[in-house]
Amino acid sequence: MSEDLEMRRRRALYRAAHRGTKEMDLLMGRFAEAHIPAMDETELGRFEELLAQPDPDLQAWIMADGVFAVRAAPAPELNELIQSLKSFHGLA
Repeated sequence: MSEDLEMRRRRALYRAAHRGTKEMDLLMGRFAEAHIPAMDETELGRFEELLAQPDPDLQAWIMADGVFAVRAAPAPELNELIQSLKSFHGLA
């Protein structure tokens, strides 16, 4: 089980740091480097769910401060993780 969890962590770290745009690579990749090693299976699953979202939505959710129009609201279970991302980058 722990081997499977480590494989998922490595995969999530790679996916976070290779989003396709430099901005998202930095936002997601740096957060992943700092937090993935301590994530349990449930937290990692939630992060993987966040990684599956389109970059424009992710960027809007992370950068939203009332100026950006959010295209689609995040699933409620992702809100805490999005807030953690914003705080990590000093955006909250």
